[in-house]
Amino acid sequence: MFLGIDLGTSGVKIAAVDERGRVAAQSSMALGVQRPHALWSEQDPEEWWRACVAAVRSLPSDVRRAVRGVGLSGQMHGAVLLDARDQVLRPAILWNDGRSEPQCHELELREPRSREITGNLAMPGFTAPKLLWVKEHEPGVFARTASVLLPKDYLRLRLTGEKISDMSDASGTLWLDVARRDWSDAMLSATGLCRGHMPSLVEGTEPAGTLRPQVAAALGLEEVMVAGGAGDNAASAAGIGVIAPGQSFLSLGTSGVLFIVTERFRPNAAAAAHAFCHALPHRWHQMSVMLSAASALDWAAGLCGYTDVRAAVAAAQEAGLGRATPLFLPYLSGERTPHNDPVARGVFFGLSAGTTGPDMIAAVLEGVAFAFADGMDTLLQGGGEMSEISVVGGASRLDHWLEIIAAALNRPLIRRSGGETGAALGAARLARIAVTAEEPRAVCATPAIERVFAPQQALMDLMERRRPQFTDLYRSLKTAFREFTS
Repeated sequence: MFLGIDLGTSGVKIAAVDERGRVAAQSSMALGVQRPHALWSEQDPEEWWRACVAAVRSLPSDVRRAVRGVGLSGQMHGAVLLDARDQVLRPAILWNDGRSEPQCHELELREPRSREITGNLAMPGFTAPKLLWVKEHEPGVFARTASVLLPKDYLRLRLTGEKISDMSDASGTLWLDVARRDWSDAMLSATGLCRGHMPSLVEGTEPAGTLRPQVAAALGLEEVMVAGGAGDNAASAAGIGVIAPGQSFLSLGTSGVLFIVTERFRPNAAAAAHAFCHALPHRWHQMSVMLSAASALDWAAGLCGYTDVRAAVAAAQEAGLGRATPLFLPYLSGERTPHNDPVARGVFFGLSAGTTGPDMIAAVLEGVAFAFADGMDTLLQGGGEMSEISVVGGASRLDHWLEIIAAALNRPLIRRSGGETGAALGAARLARIAVTAEEPRAVCATPAIERVFAPQQALMDLMERRRPQFTDLYRSLKTAFREFTS
Protein backbone atom coordinates (compact mmCIF):
# COMPACT_ATOMS: atom_id res chain seq x y z
CA MET A 1 0.00 0.00 0.00
CA PHE A 2 0.94 3.63 -0.53
CA LEU A 3 -0.75 6.27 1.58
CA GLY A 4 -1.83 9.67 0.27
CA ILE A 5 -2.62 12.39 2.81
CA ASP A 6 -4.38 15.47 1.42
CA LEU A 7 -4.73 18.47 3.72
CA GLY A 8 -7.64 20.42 2.24
CA THR A 9 -9.42 23.49 3.51
CA SER A 10 -12.56 21.68 4.57
CA GLY A 11 -10.90 18.48 5.75
CA VAL A 12 -8.06 15.96 5.69
CA LYS A 13 -8.57 13.14 3.21
CA ILE A 14 -6.66 9.87 3.22
CA ALA A 15 -6.37 7.29 0.42
CA ALA A 16 -4.56 3.95 0.69
CA VAL A 17 -3.68 2.72 -2.81
CA ASP A 18 -2.67 -0.87 -3.53
CA GLU A 19 -0.03 -2.15 -5.93
CA ARG A 20 -2.57 -2.32 -8.75
CA GLY A 21 -3.32 1.38 -8.32
CA ARG A 22 -6.75 0.86 -6.76
CA VAL A 23 -8.00 2.85 -3.76
CA ALA A 24 -8.23 0.09 -1.13
CA ALA A 25 -9.35 2.28 1.77
CA GLN A 26 -10.03 5.94 2.45
CA SER A 27 -11.11 8.20 5.26
CA SER A 28 -11.56 11.88 6.05
CA MET A 29 -11.87 14.29 8.96
CA ALA A 30 -13.57 17.69 8.70
CA LEU A 31 -11.90 21.03 9.40
CA GLY A 32 -13.35 24.46 10.12
CA VAL A 33 -12.18 27.89 8.97
CA GLN A 34 -11.99 30.94 11.24
CA ARG A 35 -12.86 34.38 9.84
CA PRO A 36 -12.30 36.79 12.76
CA HIS A 37 -12.32 39.90 10.53
CA ALA A 38 -13.44 40.88 7.05
CA LEU A 39 -11.16 39.35 4.37
CA TRP A 40 -9.45 37.07 6.92
CA SER A 41 -9.33 33.28 6.63
CA GLU A 42 -7.32 31.24 9.14
CA GLN A 43 -6.89 27.75 10.59
CA ASP A 44 -5.04 26.34 13.58
CA PRO A 45 -2.24 24.01 12.39
CA GLU A 46 -2.75 21.89 15.50
CA GLU A 47 -6.22 21.06 14.18
CA TRP A 48 -4.62 19.84 10.95
CA TRP A 49 -2.42 17.50 12.91
CA ARG A 50 -5.24 16.15 15.05
CA ALA A 51 -7.37 15.54 11.97
CA CYS A 52 -4.47 13.86 10.17
CA VAL A 53 -3.82 11.48 13.08
CA ALA A 54 -7.52 10.65 13.44
CA ALA A 55 -7.96 10.05 9.70
CA VAL A 56 -4.94 7.74 9.43
CA ARG A 57 -5.87 5.80 12.55
CA SER A 58 -9.41 5.27 11.23
CA LEU A 59 -8.03 3.10 8.41
CA PRO A 60 -8.10 -0.67 9.00
CA SER A 61 -5.02 -1.84 10.89
CA ASP A 62 -4.05 -4.36 8.19
CA VAL A 63 -4.06 -1.56 5.60
CA ARG A 64 -1.82 0.61 7.77
CA ARG A 65 0.63 -2.24 8.36
CA ALA A 66 0.93 -2.73 4.57
CA VAL A 67 1.89 0.90 3.83
CA ARG A 68 5.34 1.21 2.18
CA GLY A 69 5.39 4.96 1.62
CA VAL A 70 3.49 8.17 2.34
CA GLY A 71 2.79 11.09 0.02
CA LEU A 72 1.50 14.53 1.03
CA SER A 73 -0.64 17.06 -0.80
CA GLY A 74 -2.37 20.11 0.52
CA GLN A 75 -4.00 23.49 0.14
CA MET A 76 -1.46 25.88 -1.30
CA HIS A 77 -0.18 29.32 -0.22
CA GLY A 78 -0.96 29.07 3.50
CA ALA A 79 1.58 30.68 5.85
CA VAL A 80 2.61 28.65 8.91
CA LEU A 81 5.01 30.71 11.02
CA LEU A 82 7.33 28.86 13.42
CA ASP A 83 9.74 30.12 16.06
CA ALA A 84 13.24 28.79 16.69
CA ARG A 85 11.76 25.81 18.61
CA ASP A 86 9.35 25.02 15.76
CA GLN A 87 6.36 26.24 17.76
CA VAL A 88 3.50 27.82 15.81
CA LEU A 89 3.43 31.58 16.39
CA ARG A 90 -0.07 32.42 15.12
CA PRO A 91 -2.94 30.80 13.19
CA ALA A 92 -2.08 29.92 9.62
CA ILE A 93 -3.18 32.53 7.06
CA LEU A 94 -4.93 30.63 4.26
CA TRP A 95 -5.00 30.79 0.47
CA ASN A 96 -8.39 32.55 0.39
CA ASP A 97 -7.38 35.29 2.84
CA GLY A 98 -7.62 38.73 1.22
CA ARG A 99 -6.10 41.08 3.79
CA SER A 100 -2.72 41.61 2.12
CA GLU A 101 -3.69 43.48 -1.07
CA PRO A 102 -1.64 46.60 -0.12
CA GLN A 103 1.38 44.37 0.53
CA CYS A 104 1.08 42.91 -2.99
CA HIS A 105 1.72 46.35 -4.45
CA GLU A 106 4.55 46.93 -2.00
CA LEU A 107 6.19 43.62 -2.91
CA GLU A 108 6.22 44.40 -6.63
CA LEU A 109 7.66 47.83 -5.90
CA ARG A 110 10.41 46.29 -3.76
CA GLU A 111 11.28 43.78 -6.49
CA PRO A 112 10.30 45.08 -9.96
CA ARG A 113 11.30 41.74 -11.54
CA SER A 114 8.77 39.87 -9.42
CA ARG A 115 6.53 38.78 -12.31
CA GLU A 116 9.52 37.77 -14.41
CA ILE A 117 10.99 35.65 -11.61
CA THR A 118 7.81 34.04 -10.32
CA GLY A 119 5.66 34.06 -13.45
CA ASN A 120 2.74 35.36 -11.42
CA LEU A 121 1.04 38.53 -10.28
CA ALA A 122 1.42 39.28 -6.60
CA MET A 123 -2.00 38.38 -5.19
CA PRO A 124 -3.26 38.34 -1.59
CA GLY A 125 -3.65 34.59 -1.77
CA PHE A 126 0.09 34.00 -2.19
CA THR A 127 2.38 33.49 0.77
CA ALA A 128 4.90 36.31 0.42
CA PRO A 129 2.41 39.21 0.77
CA LYS A 130 1.06 37.54 3.92
CA LEU A 131 4.51 37.81 5.50
CA LEU A 132 4.73 41.49 4.61
CA TRP A 133 1.35 41.95 6.31
CA VAL A 134 2.64 40.19 9.43
CA LYS A 135 5.79 42.31 9.34
CA GLU A 136 3.70 45.50 9.28
CA HIS A 137 0.85 44.55 11.62
CA GLU A 138 2.42 41.94 13.93
CA PRO A 139 6.09 42.95 14.05
CA GLY A 140 6.73 40.93 17.20
CA VAL A 141 5.55 37.76 15.49
CA PHE A 142 7.62 38.53 12.39
CA ALA A 143 10.74 39.11 14.48
CA ARG A 144 10.32 35.70 16.14
CA THR A 145 9.67 33.87 12.86
CA ALA A 146 12.49 31.40 12.25
CA SER A 147 10.76 29.27 9.58
CA VAL A 148 7.84 29.56 7.19
CA LEU A 149 6.14 26.36 6.06
CA LEU A 150 3.24 25.57 3.75
CA PRO A 151 0.33 23.61 5.23
CA LYS A 152 1.22 20.12 3.99
CA ASP A 153 4.86 20.72 4.93
CA TYR A 154 3.84 21.48 8.50
CA LEU A 155 2.34 17.98 8.56
CA ARG A 156 5.65 16.68 7.19
CA LEU A 157 7.49 18.39 10.03
CA ARG A 158 5.23 16.67 12.56
CA LEU A 159 5.56 13.32 10.76
CA THR A 160 9.30 13.32 10.05
CA GLY A 161 10.97 16.22 11.86
CA GLU A 162 12.13 17.56 8.47
CA LYS A 163 11.51 20.97 6.91
CA ILE A 164 11.12 20.15 3.23
CA SER A 165 8.82 21.35 0.46
CA ASP A 166 8.31 20.40 -3.16
CA MET A 167 8.52 22.49 -6.33
CA SER A 168 4.80 22.63 -7.12
CA ASP A 169 3.72 23.85 -3.70
CA ALA A 170 6.67 26.22 -3.41
CA SER A 171 5.63 27.81 -6.72
CA GLY A 172 2.65 29.35 -4.94
CA THR A 173 4.71 31.32 -2.43
CA LEU A 174 6.11 34.06 -4.74
CA TRP A 175 9.54 33.13 -3.35
CA LEU A 176 10.37 30.56 -6.03
CA ASP A 177 12.18 31.20 -9.28
CA VAL A 178 9.75 28.93 -11.13
CA ALA A 179 11.81 28.49 -14.29
CA ARG A 180 14.94 27.55 -12.31
CA ARG A 181 13.04 25.53 -9.67
CA ASP A 182 14.94 27.18 -6.82
CA TRP A 183 14.30 29.79 -4.15
CA SER A 184 14.78 33.36 -5.36
CA ASP A 185 17.07 35.35 -3.09
CA ALA A 186 15.69 38.57 -4.58
CA MET A 187 12.07 37.69 -3.74
CA LEU A 188 13.00 36.53 -0.24
CA SER A 189 14.94 39.72 0.39
CA ALA A 190 11.95 41.78 -0.76
CA THR A 191 9.96 40.16 2.04
CA GLY A 192 12.65 40.61 4.69
CA LEU A 193 13.53 36.90 4.67
CA CYS A 194 16.37 34.67 3.52
CA ARG A 195 16.95 31.03 2.56
CA GLY A 196 17.44 30.19 6.20
CA HIS A 197 13.72 30.76 6.74
CA MET A 198 12.79 28.35 3.97
CA PRO A 199 12.50 24.56 3.85
CA SER A 200 14.78 22.66 1.52
CA LEU A 201 13.34 21.76 -1.89
CA VAL A 202 12.82 18.43 -3.64
CA GLU A 203 10.79 17.21 -6.60
CA GLY A 204 7.44 15.71 -5.73
CA THR A 205 8.67 12.23 -6.67
CA GLU A 206 11.78 12.36 -4.46
CA PRO A 207 12.24 11.14 -0.86
CA ALA A 208 11.58 13.86 1.73
CA GLY A 209 11.95 12.34 5.17
CA THR A 210 11.07 9.19 7.11
CA LEU A 211 8.37 8.77 9.71
CA ARG A 212 9.72 9.32 13.20
CA PRO A 213 9.59 6.14 15.30
CA GLN A 214 7.14 7.50 17.88
CA VAL A 215 4.86 8.91 15.19
CA ALA A 216 4.90 5.70 13.18
CA ALA A 217 3.98 3.73 16.29
CA ALA A 218 1.14 6.11 17.17
CA LEU A 219 -0.27 5.89 13.64
CA GLY A 220 0.11 2.13 13.34
CA LEU A 221 2.53 2.48 10.42
CA GLU A 222 6.05 1.26 9.77
CA GLU A 223 8.90 3.79 9.68
CA VAL A 224 8.42 4.41 5.96
CA MET A 225 9.60 7.09 3.56
CA VAL A 226 7.60 10.28 2.98
CA ALA A 227 7.73 11.64 -0.58
CA GLY A 228 8.04 15.30 -1.56
CA GLY A 229 4.41 15.33 -2.62
CA ALA A 230 2.67 18.29 -4.20
CA GLY A 231 0.29 21.18 -3.89
CA ASP A 232 -3.28 19.98 -4.15
CA ASN A 233 -3.77 20.72 -7.83
CA ALA A 234 -0.51 19.19 -9.04
CA ALA A 235 -1.29 16.16 -6.87
CA SER A 236 -4.76 15.92 -8.42
CA ALA A 237 -3.10 16.01 -11.85
CA ALA A 238 -0.93 13.05 -10.89
CA GLY A 239 -4.01 11.26 -9.58
CA ILE A 240 -6.00 11.76 -12.78
CA GLY A 241 -3.05 11.03 -15.09
CA VAL A 242 -2.61 14.62 -16.32
CA ILE A 243 1.16 14.63 -16.65
CA ALA A 244 1.92 15.13 -20.37
CA PRO A 245 2.00 18.54 -22.11
CA GLY A 246 -1.45 19.52 -23.34
CA GLN A 247 -3.40 17.36 -20.89
CA SER A 248 -5.86 19.23 -18.67
CA PHE A 249 -8.32 18.87 -15.83
CA LEU A 250 -10.97 20.84 -13.99
CA SER A 251 -11.18 20.67 -10.19
CA LEU A 252 -14.60 21.23 -8.68
CA GLY A 253 -13.76 21.50 -4.99
CA THR A 254 -13.90 24.28 -2.38
CA SER A 255 -12.18 26.39 -5.02
CA GLY A 256 -12.34 25.88 -8.77
CA VAL A 257 -9.31 25.22 -10.96
CA LEU A 258 -8.52 24.69 -14.63
CA PHE A 259 -5.08 23.11 -15.09
CA ILE A 260 -3.00 22.54 -18.28
CA VAL A 261 0.39 20.76 -18.35
CA THR A 262 3.17 22.56 -20.23
CA GLU A 263 6.59 21.35 -21.36
CA ARG A 264 8.25 24.56 -20.19
CA PHE A 265 7.67 27.59 -18.01
CA ARG A 266 4.99 29.63 -19.82
CA PRO A 267 3.85 32.56 -17.66
CA ASN A 268 0.83 34.76 -18.39
CA ALA A 269 0.89 36.96 -15.31
CA ALA A 270 -0.88 39.93 -16.91
CA ALA A 271 -4.09 37.89 -17.18
CA ALA A 272 -3.92 36.67 -13.55
CA ALA A 273 -3.20 33.11 -14.69
CA HIS A 274 -0.75 31.04 -12.65
CA ALA A 275 2.40 29.40 -14.01
CA PHE A 276 3.79 26.81 -11.56
CA CYS A 277 6.07 23.80 -11.47
CA HIS A 278 4.36 20.44 -11.83
CA ALA A 279 4.92 17.69 -9.25
CA LEU A 280 7.06 15.81 -11.79
CA PRO A 281 10.56 16.89 -12.86
CA HIS A 282 10.88 18.90 -16.09
CA ARG A 283 7.18 19.72 -16.17
CA TRP A 284 5.26 22.93 -15.50
CA HIS A 285 1.62 23.92 -15.70
CA GLN A 286 -0.69 26.86 -16.26
CA MET A 287 -3.69 27.29 -14.02
CA SER A 288 -6.72 29.53 -13.60
CA VAL A 289 -8.21 29.72 -10.11
CA MET A 290 -11.58 30.81 -8.78
CA LEU A 291 -11.83 31.07 -5.01
CA SER A 292 -15.42 29.86 -4.51
CA ALA A 293 -16.75 26.87 -6.44
CA ALA A 294 -18.30 23.99 -4.46
CA SER A 295 -18.10 26.23 -1.39
CA ALA A 296 -20.56 28.58 -3.14
CA LEU A 297 -22.99 25.71 -3.64
CA ASP A 298 -22.62 24.63 0.00
CA TRP A 299 -23.35 28.19 1.11
CA ALA A 300 -26.36 28.60 -1.16
CA ALA A 301 -27.82 25.21 -0.26
CA GLY A 302 -27.70 26.11 3.44
CA LEU A 303 -29.15 29.54 2.73
CA CYS A 304 -32.09 27.96 0.91
CA GLY A 305 -32.74 25.39 3.62
CA TYR A 306 -31.19 22.29 2.04
CA THR A 307 -29.19 19.95 4.27
CA ASP A 308 -27.92 17.93 1.27
CA VAL A 309 -26.36 19.56 -1.81
CA ARG A 310 -27.55 16.65 -3.96
CA ALA A 311 -31.14 17.49 -3.07
CA ALA A 312 -30.44 21.16 -3.83
CA VAL A 313 -29.00 20.35 -7.26
CA ALA A 314 -31.90 17.99 -8.02
CA ALA A 315 -34.36 20.78 -7.21
CA ALA A 316 -32.40 23.20 -9.41
CA GLN A 317 -32.43 20.70 -12.26
CA GLU A 318 -36.20 20.35 -11.97
CA ALA A 319 -36.62 24.14 -11.93
CA GLY A 320 -34.31 24.45 -14.93
CA LEU A 321 -32.20 27.32 -16.22
CA GLY A 322 -34.05 29.99 -18.16
CA ARG A 323 -34.13 33.64 -19.07
CA ALA A 324 -35.78 34.47 -15.71
CA THR A 325 -33.13 32.65 -13.65
CA PRO A 326 -31.19 35.21 -11.54
CA LEU A 327 -27.55 35.83 -12.33
CA PHE A 328 -25.00 34.98 -9.66
CA LEU A 329 -21.47 36.30 -9.19
CA PRO A 330 -19.64 33.58 -7.19
CA TYR A 331 -17.06 35.89 -5.62
CA LEU A 332 -17.81 35.11 -1.97
CA SER A 333 -14.11 35.31 -1.05
CA GLY A 334 -12.99 37.67 -3.79
CA GLU A 335 -11.61 36.32 -7.04
CA ARG A 336 -8.32 35.51 -8.76
CA THR A 337 -8.47 34.66 -12.46
CA PRO A 338 -9.12 36.81 -14.39
CA HIS A 339 -10.04 39.68 -12.05
CA ASN A 340 -7.42 39.52 -9.26
CA ASP A 341 -9.95 41.29 -7.05
CA PRO A 342 -9.90 40.35 -3.34
CA VAL A 343 -12.79 42.72 -2.54
CA ALA A 344 -15.21 41.34 -5.14
CA ARG A 345 -18.32 39.86 -3.52
CA GLY A 346 -21.08 37.41 -4.28
CA VAL A 347 -24.17 38.87 -5.91
CA PHE A 348 -27.64 37.62 -6.87
CA PHE A 349 -29.05 39.86 -9.62
CA GLY A 350 -32.56 39.75 -11.05
CA LEU A 351 -34.49 38.43 -8.07
CA SER A 352 -38.24 38.79 -8.27
CA ALA A 353 -41.24 37.94 -6.12
CA GLY A 354 -41.46 34.67 -8.02
CA THR A 355 -37.84 33.60 -7.44
CA THR A 356 -37.60 30.29 -5.58
CA GLY A 357 -34.85 28.52 -3.67
CA PRO A 358 -34.25 26.11 -6.60
CA ASP A 359 -33.94 29.13 -8.93
CA MET A 360 -31.20 30.53 -6.69
CA ILE A 361 -29.37 27.18 -6.63
CA ALA A 362 -29.60 27.06 -10.43
CA ALA A 363 -28.11 30.56 -10.58
CA VAL A 364 -25.17 29.44 -8.42
CA LEU A 365 -24.49 26.42 -10.64
CA GLU A 366 -24.52 28.66 -13.70
CA GLY A 367 -22.45 31.45 -12.11
CA VAL A 368 -19.66 29.06 -11.15
CA ALA A 369 -19.76 27.61 -14.68
CA PHE A 370 -19.40 31.11 -16.16
CA ALA A 371 -16.43 31.79 -13.87
CA PHE A 372 -14.79 28.59 -15.16
CA ALA A 373 -15.37 29.86 -18.70
CA ASP A 374 -13.60 33.11 -17.78
CA GLY A 375 -10.66 31.05 -16.55
CA MET A 376 -10.56 28.92 -19.69
CA ASP A 377 -10.53 31.99 -21.92
CA THR A 378 -7.57 33.31 -19.96
CA LEU A 379 -5.60 30.08 -20.42
CA LEU A 380 -6.39 29.88 -24.13
CA GLN A 381 -5.28 33.47 -24.61
CA GLY A 382 -2.00 32.52 -22.90
CA GLY A 383 -1.28 29.80 -25.46
CA GLY A 384 -2.88 26.85 -23.70
CA GLU A 385 -4.81 24.18 -25.57
CA MET A 386 -7.85 22.28 -24.31
CA SER A 387 -9.90 19.64 -26.07
CA GLU A 388 -11.30 17.20 -23.54
CA ILE A 389 -11.05 17.93 -19.83
CA SER A 390 -10.96 15.42 -16.99
CA VAL A 391 -12.84 16.50 -13.86
CA VAL A 392 -11.89 15.90 -10.23
CA GLY A 393 -13.02 17.04 -6.80
CA GLY A 394 -15.79 16.18 -4.38
CA ALA A 395 -18.49 17.93 -6.45
CA SER A 396 -17.51 15.97 -9.58
CA ARG A 397 -20.28 13.50 -8.64
CA LEU A 398 -22.98 16.12 -9.32
CA ASP A 399 -24.01 15.20 -12.86
CA HIS A 400 -26.27 18.18 -13.56
CA TRP A 401 -23.56 20.64 -12.57
CA LEU A 402 -21.10 18.98 -14.93
CA GLU A 403 -23.66 19.31 -17.74
CA ILE A 404 -23.89 23.04 -17.06
CA ILE A 405 -20.12 23.50 -16.91
CA ALA A 406 -19.59 21.50 -20.12
CA ALA A 407 -22.06 23.80 -21.87
CA ALA A 408 -20.37 26.94 -20.53
CA LEU A 409 -16.95 25.73 -21.70
CA ASN A 410 -18.19 24.13 -24.94
CA ARG A 411 -15.91 21.22 -24.08
CA PRO A 412 -16.69 17.64 -23.01
CA LEU A 413 -15.96 16.88 -19.36
CA ILE A 414 -14.70 13.39 -18.52
CA ARG A 415 -15.34 11.88 -15.13
CA ARG A 416 -12.86 9.13 -14.36
CA SER A 417 -12.71 6.43 -11.75
CA GLY A 418 -11.31 7.79 -8.49
CA GLY A 419 -11.60 11.42 -9.58
CA GLU A 420 -13.28 12.42 -6.33
CA THR A 421 -10.20 11.25 -4.37
CA GLY A 422 -8.00 13.38 -6.69
CA ALA A 423 -5.20 14.87 -4.63
CA ALA A 424 -4.97 12.03 -2.08
CA LEU A 425 -4.69 9.49 -4.90
CA GLY A 426 -2.03 11.62 -6.59
CA ALA A 427 -0.06 11.93 -3.35
CA ALA A 428 -0.10 8.14 -2.99
CA ARG A 429 1.17 7.79 -6.55
CA LEU A 430 4.02 10.21 -5.87
CA ALA A 431 4.91 8.16 -2.78
CA ARG A 432 5.06 5.01 -4.91
CA ILE A 433 7.42 6.65 -7.40
CA ALA A 434 9.67 7.88 -4.57
CA VAL A 435 9.86 4.39 -3.06
CA THR A 436 10.08 2.22 -6.19
CA ALA A 437 11.76 4.61 -8.68
CA GLU A 438 9.23 3.54 -11.33
CA GLU A 439 8.64 5.72 -14.38
CA PRO A 440 5.96 8.36 -13.64
CA ARG A 441 4.00 7.51 -16.79
CA ALA A 442 3.70 3.90 -15.59
CA VAL A 443 2.35 4.91 -12.17
CA CYS A 444 0.33 8.00 -13.09
CA ALA A 445 -1.87 6.28 -15.63
CA THR A 446 -5.15 7.82 -16.74
CA PRO A 447 -8.01 6.15 -14.82
CA ALA A 448 -10.89 4.49 -16.63
CA ILE A 449 -13.67 6.72 -17.97
CA GLU A 450 -16.90 6.57 -15.99
CA ARG A 451 -18.92 9.06 -18.02
CA VAL A 452 -18.49 11.78 -20.62
CA PHE A 453 -20.56 14.96 -20.25
CA ALA A 454 -20.87 16.41 -23.75
CA PRO A 455 -22.12 20.00 -24.19
CA GLN A 456 -25.87 20.11 -24.86
CA GLN A 457 -26.78 22.51 -27.66
CA ALA A 458 -29.89 24.01 -26.05
CA LEU A 459 -28.02 24.71 -22.82
CA MET A 460 -25.08 26.15 -24.75
CA ASP A 461 -27.38 28.51 -26.65
CA LEU A 462 -29.02 29.75 -23.45
CA MET A 463 -25.72 30.30 -21.64
CA GLU A 464 -24.19 32.03 -24.65
CA ARG A 465 -26.98 34.62 -24.43
CA ARG A 466 -26.63 35.05 -20.67
CA ARG A 467 -22.85 35.12 -20.29
CA PRO A 468 -22.40 38.73 -21.54
CA GLN A 469 -24.85 39.80 -18.81
CA PHE A 470 -22.73 37.93 -16.23
CA THR A 471 -19.58 39.65 -17.49
CA ASP A 472 -21.15 43.10 -17.57
CA LEU A 473 -22.51 42.67 -14.04
CA TYR A 474 -19.02 42.36 -12.55
CA ARG A 475 -17.75 45.31 -14.56
CA SER A 476 -20.68 47.44 -13.37
CA LEU A 477 -20.07 46.58 -9.72
CA LYS A 478 -16.26 46.58 -9.60
CA THR A 479 -15.99 50.09 -8.15
CA ALA A 480 -18.93 49.51 -5.82
CA PHE A 481 -17.24 46.41 -4.37
CA ARG A 482 -14.23 48.48 -3.34
CA GLU A 483 -16.38 51.22 -1.82
CA PHE A 484 -18.48 48.63 0.03
CA THR A 485 -15.47 46.98 1.69
CA SER A 486 -13.46 50.15 2.37
